[in-house]
Order: sequence, then C-alpha cells, then structure tokens
Amino acid sequence: MTDSAIRETETANATVLDGRWRIFLRVAEVGSLSKAAAVMGEPQSMVSRAISHLERSCGERLFVRTGRGVVVTAFGARLLPRVARLVAEADALVEDIRAARGTPMGDVVVGLLPSAAQRFAGPLAARVRAEMPGVRLHLVESASAQLEEHLRDGRLDMAVLLREDASSVGDGHVLAQVSLYLIGRDDRAPLDQPTVPLRALSGLPLVLPARPHLLRARLDRMAAEHGLELSVAVEADSVQLQYAVAAAGAGLAIVSVAAGVPQAPLRASRIVDPELVRYVVLAESLRRPRTGASREVHRLLCELGKAS
Repeated sequence: MTDSAIRETETANATVLDGRWRIFLRVAEVGSLSKAAAVMGEPQSMVSRAISHLERSCGERLFVRTGRGVVVTAFGARLLPRVARLVAEADALVEDIRAARGTPMGDVVVGLLPSAAQRFAGPLAARVRAEMPGVRLHLVESASAQLEEHLRDGRLDMAVLLREDASSVGDGHVLAQVSLYLIGRDDRAPLDQPTVPLRALSGLPLVLPARPHLLRARLDRMAAEHGLELSVAVEADSVQLQYAVAAAGAGLAIVSVAAGVPQAPLRASRIVDPELVRYVVLAESLRRPRTGASREVHRLLCELGKAS
C-alpha cells in the first residue's frame, strides 16, 4: 500500500479511519516491518513511514525494534484491541453504505458443525454466489465448543452450533431440534427397540466426551437427578471418534442422529423417559459488527433451516 494507496483507502472508507492504522495492525500481527511489507506487497520504507507517522501523532512509541523484528509496546498493546474494533467498524460502515445502494458486499465468516456442513455448506454457498456476488463467504468447520469460542473471540460472524437446552439458546435462532440417541453395534442390548428409557443407560459401557464438555455435564447432572450410574468406558470428544468406538463394539455412544439411523453395523435407539433434546442454533458474534452482507447470509441460513 503506497502513500497514494493509503489516501485511496481512506477515501474508499469515507475518511472514517486513517489507513495507517491498518498497517499498525498488520505489523503487530506479523511482528516485523519487512514481513508486513511483504504480506501487503509494498516497500518496507512505506510501512516504516506509516508507523513513524502514527508514533509522531501519538507522541509515544508503538513498537520496540529487536534483532528479530518488532514488539508492540505497552502503549501500543493498549491501543491494539480498540484499533481492531475501529477497523472492523469502518469496514462495516463501508459495506453498509454499499449495501444501502442495493448491493451487499464484504466478507462473511460462518462456522459449521461437521454434522451441519453437508446440510448447509453447499446450498448456502450456491445461494450467496447467485444472489450476492459482492459477498465473499468463508466457511469454517469445527466442533460446537470450538465454534462457541471462535464466536466469543470475534473470529466468526455467525455459527451453526449445538445448545444443550432451551435455556442456553439465548439470542440464537433455532434451526432445528434434535433428539439424543444411544448408538452401538446391532448385537448390543438394549438397541433392539426403537426407543430406550434413560434409566436403562445405568451401568452400560458408554462412550462420552470428557469433562467439561457441555453434553457430559448435562448427562452427569441428569444421572444425579435420576439416581443413575453412568459407566464411561471410553472418553472421545468428537462425534466421529464416538461413532468409530461404537462401531468397534467398545461401547455405546450418546449422540444426535441428525441424518437418520446409522448404517450397519450400528443401530440407534432414541432416548426417552425423559426425551433428551438438543437445539441446532444459528448464533452471532457479539464482537463483530453486523453488516448488510452478514444480515443477508443470516437470512439465507434461516431460510435453509426452514427448508430442511
């Protein structure tokens, strides 16, 4: 980004933010003036001038030079999160200005559960491309706990994830309710019936996620309430691992069977008395500003949830 490019960027952003602050964020991210220049495809001298200009304007050093690059000063570290928010807000403002002219534009980052990827990823990408060519979609697949963390950190605009009960849905939009099933090899009791009462789980060799997983905490709490003994044979934190262990006959897993009954050699029985329900929720990050593009992607996901 040359000096003229900085001025063009400021003009494009309706002069709400000095483009040099973007350079400050990039230098802080990579820890080097030369690396930041290489990433941006610009001369190092331009990066150095931009940082020097900011330091003169602030009256404080933003970086300390070391033999390996630069390190953010205490003053710079105080500014860093606020500048990051300002840059995000400036981008959101520009996108909203463009969207107000009828064309949503910008990046939207969406997290998906592995079990939701097949259901949403393709249809969402196809509709975004057809209806919003100015929007660049980023899809991230991860477990529900990681998606929750990414939302809190502001690394995602929104995510399709699991919430354990109605009280935990919060401001999220419920896309579906899914029951919990006991799954295992078809030669294992009590999988010979379409449903299995919760009390029948007592003493069975179970395959469950390790603490502090929210599902594990919920099952522990219910076991205490109903006087059950949950015997955990294997701890496995991903659904894929739980399926693999159950298919090998090493235990019985408790999972949401979103796509129907598993194929042989696995069989599934829905847990009842009481029925255990989880919620597939579309949640948004509180750390990222809503833009015209993110609102439209949110709308599409809600429509796809209704159509499924």
